[in-house]
Amino acid sequence: MIEVSLLKTMLRASFSRTLTGAARRYSTAPPPPPPAAKKSNNTLVALGAGAAAAGLGYYFFSTSGKSLALTSGIVKPKQEKSPLDPQQFINFKLKQVIPYNHNTSTFVFELPDGESSLLPVASCVVVKAADPDALNDAKGKPIIRPYTPTSHPDLPGELHLLIKKYENGNASKHIHSLKEGEDLAIKGPIAKFPYTINQFEEVALIGGGSGITPLYQILDYALPDPSNKTKFKLIFANVTEKDILLRERFDEWKKQYPDKFDVVYVLENVDKAWKGEVGYVTKDVLKKHVAPASVGDKVKVFICGPPAQVAAVAGKKEGMKQGEVGGILKELGYTTEQVGVIVTNSEPLVDPTQVFKF
Repeated sequence: MIEVSLLKTMLRASFSRTLTGAARRYSTAPPPPPPAAKKSNNTLVALGAGAAAAGLGYYFFSTSGKSLALTSGIVKPKQEKSPLDPQQFINFKLKQVIPYNHNTSTFVFELPDGESSLLPVASCVVVKAADPDALNDAKGKPIIRPYTPTSHPDLPGELHLLIKKYENGNASKHIHSLKEGEDLAIKGPIAKFPYTINQFEEVALIGGGSGITPLYQILDYALPDPSNKTKFKLIFANVTEKDILLRERFDEWKKQYPDKFDVVYVLENVDKAWKGEVGYVTKDVLKKHVAPASVGDKVKVFICGPPAQVAAVAGKKEGMKQGEVGGILKELGYTTEQVGVIVTNSEPLVDPTQVFKF
């Protein structure tokens, strides 16, 4: 009885210390997403030295604090290097395909030796076919596409990609054709924006379709942080209600963080029961929901979606460069007054805008 009581005390103390220490150890790490798109968020907690000595390993706690799974074995030493490489493609095996809706699935890739991806926020990876003849353009060059993982940087042994299948998208069709056990070539991480907690007072995130994943990555990192004071407003545009990806997470966060997060859904095609915004992301929608540009560097707008949407709302992106602020946001007064930092690979670049286009 004494040993059981002591173990419980050690677990409670370790859990408290780990939640605090995790924020320091991984300054860009969000809490882990669910293994399936429809399940609740999980936080990986390594047990303290005393528990490890007793032969225990990793506990996974849900946001409610309930234990979900136990993996036996001693806690591993701190991992220093990602199994991914930003300089070259490496083949990773498809471990599982988890359907999300009618045209989108989560593809779970196996990382070697139970290692974690250690991806920074916000960052992406780029992929191509493992078979050099399987996915090429008209000139015979490999088709390469970027995707933002939805899995936690510390999630052991897995990398999750939430991918929508487009009928005219050769890369997405190829990935959706993969069978479990087959490989995909992945390179990364490719750093996009080095988001830090409380960097801005208000953040607006404008997403369209599958472009939601970089915005999700920021939210999943920032909202659960107990020191976060930033207020986030997500404006998420889709064709129909069934196209809304990760909706269960956003609705959960709206209830969990009512003073820090709000979400507005905008749909093109609706039924009579729909009570949200209808149509497109317009000037009126942005005026209603986004902080005015007059607040200067206290506000940041992130946008990711189809090129036409990005151009209409924030101005056309110039290849890998941000381009000038344009579209509706320019009409609303957003200028080049704010200076931030963008990281592309390992080289910092100056971003003189209140708007960042993924």
